[in-house]
Amino acid sequence: MLEDAASRRSLIEAVAQDVIDHAEELTALDQAVGDGDHGVNMKRGAEAVLADIDALAQKTLPEALKAIGMALVMKVGGASGPLYGTFFMTLGKSLPEKPKAADTVAAFDAALQAVMARGKSHPGQKTMLDVLAPALEQLKNDPSSSEALCVAAAEAAKATIPMRAERGRASFLGERSIGHMDPGARSSSLMITKASKILEG
Repeated sequence: MLEDAASRRSLIEAVAQDVIDHAEELTALDQAVGDGDHGVNMKRGAEAVLADIDALAQKTLPEALKAIGMALVMKVGGASGPLYGTFFMTLGKSLPEKPKAADTVAAFDAALQAVMARGKSHPGQKTMLDVLAPALEQLKNDPSSSEALCVAAAEAAKATIPMRAERGRASFLGERSIGHMDPGARSSSLMITKASKILEG
């Protein structure tokens, strides 16, 4: 899987389109705790990726991921662009062209650490990290189960609802941030779920 341009195109296209399809939901989530632009920003980034889909599909997987990361940094506003950009660029730099399960886990771990460093944050602060970290743990425990990864990502996103935000614009709300799902956690969950299902075939 992903060793030919057609399969890489299918994966990239599916994940980007899923982000676009959920843009209104992400906007609504961000309106509750932030400045309401997460959906719009993520949609802009996904559209930029789709606009370059032919060239991206021709690249090796690591090079495609790095290019996607660069596109997100350039096109996605707010905090999400640099953070998602860092994630994908680090993932690309850390993966071999034909990754085995252990390579994927190691690259995901490196990407998670890079996002933590870039955002000066850690899991438990009501951010995208609260999905990325549990997803990594699930990958470590059972890298072969797509269904378990999807469930872990969805449950982790839901688990941000009772959290109090400690990072980003949502942190300014204090107690009022409690009771809302973090939009970055939701977008992370969406991408992980869609990618897992496509890779599973």
